[in-house]
Amino acid sequence: MLGYIARRILLAIPIAFGVSVVCFSLVYLAPGDPLQTILPSDATQEMVAQIKHAYGFDRPLPVQYLLWLGHVLTGDFGASIATRRPVILEVTGALSNTFMLTSLAVPIAFLIGYTMGAVAGCFPGRAVDRVVTGAAVVGVSLPNYWLGIVLVIIFAVELMALPPTGMGPQGSARFSILRWSDARYLVLPVITLSMIPVGIIARTTRAAVSEVLNQDFVTTLRAKGLSELAVIRHVLKNSAPQVLAVMGLQFGYLMGGSILVETVFTWPGSGFMLSKAIINRDIPVLQGTILFLSMIFVATNLVVDLMQSLIDPRIRRS
Repeated sequence: MLGYIARRILLAIPIAFGVSVVCFSLVYLAPGDPLQTILPSDATQEMVAQIKHAYGFDRPLPVQYLLWLGHVLTGDFGASIATRRPVILEVTGALSNTFMLTSLAVPIAFLIGYTMGAVAGCFPGRAVDRVVTGAAVVGVSLPNYWLGIVLVIIFAVELMALPPTGMGPQGSARFSILRWSDARYLVLPVITLSMIPVGIIARTTRAAVSEVLNQDFVTTLRAKGLSELAVIRHVLKNSAPQVLAVMGLQFGYLMGGSILVETVFTWPGSGFMLSKAIINRDIPVLQGTILFLSMIFVATNLVVDLMQSLIDPRIRRS
């Protein structure tokens, strides 16, 4: 097992390096000049040259990448062009706000989606299977920003029961999840964010459980006289690796934050910060945020691989 863990960690290193190259390169493909957000309209050529030199934009891209990577490895992600604050502070602050949403949305989404899929998979072709499958298709098809807007109209505008946007009446600096006056701002974005992966997890779980149920060992278990509950327990265990893979991807997606959901609710998370950085062409923030989110995906996939190997030892030999 230790050898498998070491091998997976070693394989994650070149993946992380490749991700850093992509993160650095992609932001330069977008049109526009990032310095336009800080340059005055009457800036001279000398001023433009000085600012480009200060940010290192006057050097070839390979040189910029090597310098950027060297700083990143020491924990220095540069400074935001728009706010002049260190990127590391901007990114960690936004990720902490997104993690607050995700830590509540993930259990809700995974529990509902897995339960729906497991029930549907255990009763294929029955009425409950058709209901769950239909609900999952509807959930996957609904745009998350549309759902957020509908929830705002119903609960904030019509019923006036919950606040529509923001992060607490006193702002994010004094937000406390232990105070209901602040925590109520979490309700609508958490519900919206948790509904995104429910349909995907439900359909994946249903397909995995249904596939395992049709395997020969299930017939053998029933022939040996095991109760249906014990058979279902074996089926769920054997379908877990497939479901875990999808859950890992969905967790990484939710940790990345949904740009549309966080924009609808003006929640200052990673998705909302990305949308502002894209609009402002704030390259240091874009690079730092995308790199952080990519590393979360890499780490999540690594953890999922290890969990899968614990559940199914055959994976270690593949």
